[in-house]
Amino acid sequence: MNISWETFKVHTAHPFGISRGVKTGDDLVWFRLEHEGIEGWGEAAPQGYYGESAATVEAALQKLAPSLEQVEDPFRLEPIERDLRSALGHNGSVHSAVSSALHDWVGKRVGLPLWKMWGLDPANAPLSSFTIGIDEPDVMAKKTKEASEYPILKIKLGSPDDEARLRAVREAATDKTLRVDANAAWTPSEAVEGIAMCAHYGVEFVEQPLPHCDWDELAFVRARASLPIVVDESSIVATDIPKLDGLVDGINIKLAKCGGPREAIRMVHTARACGLSVMLGCMLETTLGIAAAAHVAPLVDYVDLDGAALLKEDPFTGPHLEAGRIVLGDAPGLGVDRA
Repeated sequence: MNISWETFKVHTAHPFGISRGVKTGDDLVWFRLEHEGIEGWGEAAPQGYYGESAATVEAALQKLAPSLEQVEDPFRLEPIERDLRSALGHNGSVHSAVSSALHDWVGKRVGLPLWKMWGLDPANAPLSSFTIGIDEPDVMAKKTKEASEYPILKIKLGSPDDEARLRAVREAATDKTLRVDANAAWTPSEAVEGIAMCAHYGVEFVEQPLPHCDWDELAFVRARASLPIVVDESSIVATDIPKLDGLVDGINIKLAKCGGPREAIRMVHTARACGLSVMLGCMLETTLGIAAAAHVAPLVDYVDLDGAALLKEDPFTGPHLEAGRIVLGDAPGLGVDRA
């Protein structure tokens, strides 16, 4: 295979705040592989929280290049991915970019979209939420009204005046489903109080109330929680899930975190075996990054694939959201092209 990549920057339509800070964009890496005249594409969305950056992605790809260029049969997905896991360790966004590109190539080679290769039905994909980042209450209310086409909203909390922020959103969206993500910002006592407050405002569930991860503290909160708890930062790959059995109600899978569509599907089935619900999320990503996750969406219970919808400009076209509904289409592989 011939491989290449390039780093590019995306910008958000509005400053995007979570408990760990505010960002106005991200550096992403577009990865491409070519074999037999067909190109497979993938995207790395590195996050500092997981020890990655665009520079570490490029360094990892430089390390991988010699072995990837020796691959003669991209259909050998499982052994290739096994070698990737061994070589990359926890560089999840790099693994996701390469894995997505391999799957994209296979889909294009056989002329089928990934969802059809996997025997899935796009109609079974849940509606996606749209995220309202932390800001002043009046600004969050304004953003809520701008997101009027989305029936489900995910509200970022985990800062002073959480209740004022959530109240402002609820008053601006009286009939919408609300979900809350604290991004690991609360202490156990704050989490118990925060979850009770969320229940008062009709929130469906709360995501990652505690830092990763003191299991005793998580058990303490869940025993007192009046809403389901879904974890994100506490669940990276499939082997993390069994230890969460009995401590939470669900997990959030992100391809840039777990290493791509293949590991994401493993996580779905592992979570099901543990009786946990499954959410599918994303980072700030373009349509290229979102597409790989979108093809997995028919397997899960909840979806939060709004990363590309939060951007000022998107350099790619393909699977997208229409009023929260995931539109996949019949184009082969990921179904992505340049805008």
